[in-house]
Amino acid sequence: QVQLVESGGGLVQAGDSLRLSCVVSGLNIRTYALAWFRQAPGTERDFVAAIGSGDRTIIADSVKGRFSISRDNTKNTVYLQMSNLKLEDTAVYTCAANLGLAAYSGAFRLWGQGAQVTVSS
Repeated sequence: QVQLVESGGGLVQAGDSLRLSCVVSGLNIRTYALAWFRQAPGTERDFVAAIGSGDRTIIADSVKGRFSISRDNTKNTVYLQMSNLKLEDTAVYTCAANLGLAAYSGAFRLWGQGAQVTVSS
């Protein structure tokens, strides 16, 4: 079956950098768009970043200039590189995949379990 598994989360200080990874199994991601979303307790799930099969990217305004997304099709993996982390970045980060590039959660049909990122002062 298809699985998406995130890793790389943890507790960091404000201003630090962190890289999240999402490894996809049971599916060749070459033709898929991949994305990252995040959700803090009691809030809606928000779009963070997405990358298409041709490496076109969409970055949310809230993280633009600090976060970047990339993919390695040979490793069936998508990455989220986060820099200059803020307290407001604290959330569960989840990766997703779909046939088509979009910036909203309803477009994505395959989801990971999520990874916690906590930013402290």
